[in-house]
Amino acid sequence: MNPPARPFLVAYPWYYRPLEWLLLAIASLPLSVLYGVAYGLYLLLAYVVRYRYKVVVQNLRNSFPEKTEAEVRQLAKDFYRHFADLIVEILKLTTISRAELTRRVRLTHADVADRFFAQGRPVIALASHAGNWDWVLSAGTLLMGAPATGVYKPMSNPFFEHFMYRLRSRTGAGLVPMRDTLRNMVQYRDDVRSISLLSDQAAGPEDRPYWTTFMHQDAGFYTSAERLASKFKFPVIYVGIRRLRRGYYEIDLAELHDGDSPIPTDSYPITEAFVRHLEQTIRENPAAYLWSHRRWKHKRPVPAT
Repeated sequence: MNPPARPFLVAYPWYYRPLEWLLLAIASLPLSVLYGVAYGLYLLLAYVVRYRYKVVVQNLRNSFPEKTEAEVRQLAKDFYRHFADLIVEILKLTTISRAELTRRVRLTHADVADRFFAQGRPVIALASHAGNWDWVLSAGTLLMGAPATGVYKPMSNPFFEHFMYRLRSRTGAGLVPMRDTLRNMVQYRDDVRSISLLSDQAAGPEDRPYWTTFMHQDAGFYTSAERLASKFKFPVIYVGIRRLRRGYYEIDLAELHDGDSPIPTDSYPITEAFVRHLEQTIRENPAAYLWSHRRWKHKRPVPAT
């Protein structure tokens, strides 16, 4: 079972109440209407605010050197359309029914995780900022053969921390702040569940990252998932997130480590396998990845001579 959730209401200043009521009122609209709102958001983000436009275009140029400038610009537009849809879809988690959510998110290759659950073993699930990762966590706890726990980075604003925690845990998913990951895994190490981590975050030099080539660029990746898998002997799976069409997604599972084979201490084969799977996911639908994230902001250290 999942660890007990925190209290449903997190304290936040009273003057955020009107904003909460407004967001809940908007979320109560059908998705067909919300996608109309999303189109307005797209125009605002892409053409008025130009939200991180230079970052988006530069990331796309570097990741797809074979594409022309016109193709890169079109990909950027497609990204902003998806990003706007993503915002209203995440907001909709506050009101969407379980039946509608599981109709819109399907799970393939469930046997990859189910065979470990049948053995009474928890699994570490490595996901990314592709598709709609919040829908995948919420739907995953309904579709998979065991509860899902998501590791997340708490927000500094108390209202948005309250609001996001509320919508992410609404279908029963457990949530664990990043700083409590190890403690949680020790305390609940025998619970049969999936422990989901967004593993494509940009790791800085202070994090002692694993460096590899990701989308034609040097990128540092956190190694905490691999070290946890080694410590607890947990299997590791890749959570591929595909956007099938507007409002519909597919979760595709793949095994990265069986939890029994020894993991080399001088390399990071699980992390490397995750990166290669992620590249394939991105290339299948480039616009559905989070290109506004400064994923490649850190530079690989030059070896000392």
